[in-house]
Amino acid sequence: MEIEAAKYIAAGLAIGLGAIGPALGQGIIAGRALEAIGRNPEVSDDLSSKMIVAMAICESTAIYALVVAFIILFA
Repeated sequence: MEIEAAKYIAAGLAIGLGAIGPALGQGIIAGRALEAIGRNPEVSDDLSSKMIVAMAICESTAIYALVVAFIILFA
């Protein structure tokens, strides 16, 4: 196998596997937040801001995986 082909496979695996966790985490966060808002609508303002912060933290993990994939490709 050529080095170039191995780099493409490794970058694809890095971003593919690195995006699965944050996607599942964001789905769970959104689902649980909507469930909590449905049960107690008075806390929707406070809960929505905390949900957005938690989703941003999850998304940063996917961005790190993208950076690793770029490092593999271009280094």
